[in-house]
Amino acid sequence: MTAAVATVRPVLRDSRDAALIALSVTHAALLLTAPSIPLVALGLWWNANTVAHNFIHRPFFRDRMLNRLYSLALSVVLGFPQTVWRERHLAHHADRVPVIRASRPLAVELLFVVVAWALCLWVSPRVFAFVYLPGWAIGMGLCWLQGYYEHARGTTSHYGALYNLLFFNDGYHVEHHRQPGVHWTRLPSTRTSASAARHAISGWPPILRWLEVLSLDGLERIVLSVPVLQRIVLAWHERALRRLMPSIAFARSVVIVGGGLFPRTALVLRRMQPEMAITILDARQEHLDIARRFLDDRVVLRQGFYAAPQPVAADLVVIPMAFIGARRLVYAHPPAAMTLVHDWVWHRRGRGAVVSWLLLKRINLVEQSDATAPVALSA
Repeated sequence: MTAAVATVRPVLRDSRDAALIALSVTHAALLLTAPSIPLVALGLWWNANTVAHNFIHRPFFRDRMLNRLYSLALSVVLGFPQTVWRERHLAHHADRVPVIRASRPLAVELLFVVVAWALCLWVSPRVFAFVYLPGWAIGMGLCWLQGYYEHARGTTSHYGALYNLLFFNDGYHVEHHRQPGVHWTRLPSTRTSASAARHAISGWPPILRWLEVLSLDGLERIVLSVPVLQRIVLAWHERALRRLMPSIAFARSVVIVGGGLFPRTALVLRRMQPEMAITILDARQEHLDIARRFLDDRVVLRQGFYAAPQPVAADLVVIPMAFIGARRLVYAHPPAAMTLVHDWVWHRRGRGAVVSWLLLKRINLVEQSDATAPVALSA
């Protein structure tokens, strides 16, 4: 007798989303068994930017009713109707004002949230008033902070491995805005060096991006606004570069990566070697516009992104302290015959000179051990 083989249709659209569902269930279980202000706040912030966010763009289940039930469950866990969350977020992607319309799904989600809050208040008024509500308010504030700094200076990506592991590639934010329907597992593959040259990248996760005011970029802006600091910084760098000049004096062309915000290296080299052909390669046009105020037209300004260890068609390449990429690759495979790397004072490589002990900064000179055919810079 021949037995009919039934084909079982998968419940999930993508089996990899099972991890997100399992984590959302864990989140709910922890809220019930071990509520605390940090758990409520951090759980709301994390869930909204991972599970709920991915569910908005790509509902996990094939069945519409299962998606509605899961949206209802997320509404209760997060304390916010997901129908509203979804409309606000999709309006953000479409660059339009969100329109919240009365609907049955919204009414049901709102009812369940109200009932859940009422039950919590009835079972434990103290926990509701002094644990849940403060944690919920902090969590909503963290969500606002996250959303604000993801777009504060234009849509910005963060490629830190730890953040993208914990937040399911949420750091690939520019890539996500370009292709909102791409599954979270595929976002890293949509990043290319060409695209990276045309958008903002931050070394900080969105929630910590306010620290950029204290970062190297923030400190650069402080120097940029105080002429006396500019003179001091230029003097320190000139002193260090003069110590290395016997080794780099034969360079006829130099590419300075970054450094457009306050072009100290270009200014010093122009003064020391007037005949040197200088190009500044910076990913941000804003920095290049600022650099032009300090430099004459003989210095070429190019918008682009350097990805180590790509060789560069120049005698000398300068890598900044704020280099976005793997500095170890620059040391292992210098992109030009001579490469000057701005680094922390305790990182000694090759020959070098201390720029300032106050800044904890030095310049290291490394040279190619093997000849490498140069290639054109990506723009």
